[in-house]
Amino acid sequence: MNLVQRVQDILLKPRETWLVIEGEATDVKTIYTRYLVFLAAIPAVATFIGFSIFGMGMFGATIRVPILSGLANLVVGFVLSLVMVYVLALIADALAPTFKGEKNLLNAFKLVAYGATAGMVGGVFNIFPSLSMLGLLAALYSIYLIYTGIPVLMKAPQEKAIGYTAVLIVCGMVAGLILGAVSAMFSGASSGHMLGSAGSGKGEEVTIRVPGTEITIDTAKMKEASKQMEAAQASGDQEAASKAMGAMMGAAVGGENAKPFPPEKLQSFVPEQLGDMKRTSIEARTDTAMGLSFSSVEALYSNDGKSIDVKLQDIGAVKVLAMGMAAWASSTVNRETQDEVERVYKKDGVAYKEEYRKDGSRAELSMMLANGLMVDATANGVSIDALKSAVAKLDLAALGGLKREK
Repeated sequence: MNLVQRVQDILLKPRETWLVIEGEATDVKTIYTRYLVFLAAIPAVATFIGFSIFGMGMFGATIRVPILSGLANLVVGFVLSLVMVYVLALIADALAPTFKGEKNLLNAFKLVAYGATAGMVGGVFNIFPSLSMLGLLAALYSIYLIYTGIPVLMKAPQEKAIGYTAVLIVCGMVAGLILGAVSAMFSGASSGHMLGSAGSGKGEEVTIRVPGTEITIDTAKMKEASKQMEAAQASGDQEAASKAMGAMMGAAVGGENAKPFPPEKLQSFVPEQLGDMKRTSIEARTDTAMGLSFSSVEALYSNDGKSIDVKLQDIGAVKVLAMGMAAWASSTVNRETQDEVERVYKKDGVAYKEEYRKDGSRAELSMMLANGLMVDATANGVSIDALKSAVAKLDLAALGGLKREK
């Protein structure tokens, strides 16, 4: 495995790269020694340089973490980040049956290790503390990477991937807070320095800020909900246990979750025909996992060996999931090779992501609407221009104008 090539491939071509990763004969030790140790060193070293060498400007002065504390922070943070990858892999493996996937610890480790690539590479921005926010935005792209890898590595149905990803995100956030707290115990650095984007809120709240929004984790509510869930499980009251789990997840991802759009409403935007292709199948559903609810509609259109698969996914009901799944929406990309093109841009308030082969054999189009609806269309044997014309028949203006119930 070429390290640089693997990083480039997983970031730029995640769907194709997961298929390659799934088929690789390897083990946990090899992934650690040939991949993770190098990537985990990026944020650790960058943070040391940024906060102990360059320092952080504040109120006209430059504040630096003492060299010895910075070195301790570097070592402890590096080790704990490697440990956290394995812990999250164990969690991902344990969650697999819940989302109709297959338990496979090696594949779960591959999922977390390679899925974390964006966050680890983005840690390079910590060299300049004023740019550390860009590192967080890069880390959000890791959520999308994990989402695309779950169906391939954990064999979970595509419609379960959103719920699977959301639960894993919450576990990762909690693990990240623990990592920051433990690092601070050893190094004397504040958790704000470790996270680079988290500030202490009021009382027992922790606030993570990114441009345009913020997430507040209410640890007090999480503790209370956890106690209620344990009591409900002890009494055998599954309904109460489920409600308590929902409250705990809500406290972890930024408060009460909004209601997802009803699947029947989303289905009304999926026509029976796109251009010369007739709809051959359709599925509208709402899934609930650990107190989080998601709705989606998927329709397949085909004609004469050509096909278009359209998905409407409501990810806006859970703020942190929407931030991760649509992390690409805050970027501008214009990449072109001899055979392929990738573009990310905004037009009329809608974020677009295009990926297609120049020979017209395959094209993918994703759109993130302002109300948290994501439209994904994948075509085989259809050019990108034909795909965009077909998707335009979904009445995107009306779809993006839907108002969410609170």
